[in-house]
Amino acid sequence: MFKRPVYIAIIGALLLVLVAMNLPPRAALRLKMALAGLFLPLFGLGSASQNLGAKARQAVVPRQTLAAQNEQLQQENQVLRLQAQQNAELLKENARLSELLAYTKQHPRQYKLARVIGRDPANWWRSIHIDRGSRDGMKINLTVLTLEGLVGRIAEVGLNRSLVLLVGDPNCRVAALVQQKSETGTQTVDTTGVIVPNSGDIIDNAVVDLTFLSRHSNIVPGQTVYTSGQGGIFPKGIRIGQIMDCREMEYGLYLEARVKLAVDFGRLEEVFVILP
Repeated sequence: MFKRPVYIAIIGALLLVLVAMNLPPRAALRLKMALAGLFLPLFGLGSASQNLGAKARQAVVPRQTLAAQNEQLQQENQVLRLQAQQNAELLKENARLSELLAYTKQHPRQYKLARVIGRDPANWWRSIHIDRGSRDGMKINLTVLTLEGLVGRIAEVGLNRSLVLLVGDPNCRVAALVQQKSETGTQTVDTTGVIVPNSGDIIDNAVVDLTFLSRHSNIVPGQTVYTSGQGGIFPKGIRIGQIMDCREMEYGLYLEARVKLAVDFGRLEEVFVILP
């Protein structure tokens, strides 16, 4: 059953309705306006709640759409990273070519720039292929080098490509010399030998042997080895590498030294060919 406050509220509401019905028109209008002013904030709050709900529904993006957008952004990021790497490689290549151009200006010879396009798949470090052939003036036994030093010689020539034997190949022996001070220290003395493949127990692609050195030579680690110009293939004065150590051979008949090559054959990209 209803409690007394409820009865009082119902009776009060009925009396208010009866009074409103019997009021003059102007008084009734004022009463309606007053009641509307009381309930208007509630209506506004309801409308604002509906608008916020609509905006919230619009702001909620489906999961599939977010996943697609994320995948697209990742792809664009990968493309940008690839472009950045390519730009960095272009900058490195430009720097290398600038150094090569400066080298050719300092050394008055005729050079032909070539790119490495292949390596020997069986024993790749002993030979490479370059993109220059007979139509570019290539000939057998032309010297190949880089800024760091001697690379090797051309062994085979095709129309638009050539095979280069690298230093250390059994068929690419090089007459070499080591410059050292005389006993008085007033002049340099050239000690000559021949560059051959490394004959050690552990074969190192970056190491060769300099053999048939005079047993009276004062060979020490760190000395630079150059081409001697003997043999008629390699011009004199091209750097080959540095002495690592030296030992006596054939019971002291001659000396043999290990030489660390100046050129890293595994990273060759461009080379020079000295034209006749």
